[in-house]
Amino acid sequence: MKGRRPPSREHLQGLDSGLVVRGHGRHYLVQVDGGQRVQCVPRGKKSDAVVGDRVRWLPTSPGEGVIEAIEARRNLLYRQDEWRSKSFAANVDQLLVLVAVEPVFSESLLSRALIAAAEAGIEARIALNKTDLPGVDAARQRLAIYTAMGVEVMELALKREPEVSLARLKPWLQGATTLVLGPSGTGKSTLTNLLVPDARAQVGEISVALNSGRHTTTHTQWYDLGAGAVGEGAWLDSPGFQTFGIQQIGVMRLASLMPDLDVHAQGCRFANCTHRQEPGCTVRAALEAGRIAASRYRIYLELFEELGGR
Repeated sequence: MKGRRPPSREHLQGLDSGLVVRGHGRHYLVQVDGGQRVQCVPRGKKSDAVVGDRVRWLPTSPGEGVIEAIEARRNLLYRQDEWRSKSFAANVDQLLVLVAVEPVFSESLLSRALIAAAEAGIEARIALNKTDLPGVDAARQRLAIYTAMGVEVMELALKREPEVSLARLKPWLQGATTLVLGPSGTGKSTLTNLLVPDARAQVGEISVALNSGRHTTTHTQWYDLGAGAVGEGAWLDSPGFQTFGIQQIGVMRLASLMPDLDVHAQGCRFANCTHRQEPGCTVRAALEAGRIAASRYRIYLELFEELGGR
């Protein structure tokens, strides 16, 4: 049986355009010009759209439609569970990785997010929350590695100093589409509620619209920032990830996406050096000289093996 022909360019140009702001299974909420939102399902069996996608859709009844095509993406990010990687956000301008003094953050998860951002060409920053807690010095010391790599680290105290924290974030968030990532307990919900005063109400309304009930917290949510404290821009709040998908990255590209390794890899004797046992490896020489942190090299080895390196 032959597959369905893709829509022609002329057909797509005659369709309405919209932005995917939420998805649950095969059901999407698409925001069209003027702010109206319609419930859409994809044409056919595949359900490939993600939050941030621009789509072409065809109305089928009042407030409902069918997604005919996904417009070209600038970038695409993935989340990962025990079984597979799955795309979850597209067309992002910048990434904010939110970590906290407590609970102690995972450097592996932080590194995965930064690597994925680098691979997608997305600017990334780290925000350290709960800096009013006693363990802040230890957290700063762990993040010093990333500051030395050129990643900006912003310090926040979202509950103790909400206005000061927002003032630090505002210049960076304004006018951009920002995705926030971070494990549960870092303060993502607190930050989202500060940026978008009616965030909880929006999630509730969308939950009803998509009939997704208690499952709303497992999906990325798009918020327009125009009515909040920041001004123009968009905020994408993601689930509290425990791991992050990088399976789309070729194993031999891994070191080039880790700036602290890449700066030394240029001098390796072999162009295809894996930086594990080859002679003349300048990455391992830098590690032995203390110019690469042992924790970062361990993460490299962990990810190299995970990506199928031999």
